[in-house]
Amino acid sequence: MICPKCEYEYVEGIKECPDCGTPLVTREEFEGHLLHPEDWVVVYTCSDNIEAEMYKANLESADIETLILSQKDRNYPTVGDLAVIKILVKRDDAESALEIIRDINSRAQNTEEEGDEE
Repeated sequence: MICPKCEYEYVEGIKECPDCGTPLVTREEFEGHLLHPEDWVVVYTCSDNIEAEMYKANLESADIETLILSQKDRNYPTVGDLAVIKILVKRDDAESALEIIRDINSRAQNTEEEGDEE
């Protein structure tokens, strides 16, 4: 048995972590919840943290687990959009995520076109 929070291993028969009080899980359950890089795919890239967080919020509201990988180096402030921020979802959710992103982008484009007509 393993504590999913502390990652300490305990003998059979113990049901709760004595350190943090979290219910223990089997090794198979624990390993099933680990993140593996090959399970995730990039569905969108941008250069703005706020934009990435908005996409993440939209995807998570559709029950799509989302990660943001920021490759921005805060040690060297630069002018321009040199940073790359990637939005990743689980491989099984990629098509649904791409559909949501396409919908968001088409709505934004329609709003811009309506603004240009006025």
